[in-house]
Amino acid sequence: MNSAELKLDLFRRIDQLDNTELEKIYDSFVALLNAKSEKLYVTPPHVKIAIDNAFDAIDKGKTISHDEAMRITKSKYPSLFK
Repeated sequence: MNSAELKLDLFRRIDQLDNTELEKIYDSFVALLNAKSEKLYVTPPHVKIAIDNAFDAIDKGKTISHDEAMRITKSKYPSLFK
């Protein structure tokens, strides 16, 4: 696709969103448009908090093995492993 076709495709996809869907993606889309080409992904605040919490748990020795994590994940979310 050339650039005109890409823009038209994006416009059509955005135009088909209902207001709720549009509001959900607006901030992320604007952030992507404003991002420098080297940094296309902006880590959301809730993800940064989760990462910090994980490092805190590691520091406190609250860890489990990979095998145990996989066992728990497979039992909790079996549809991800079909």
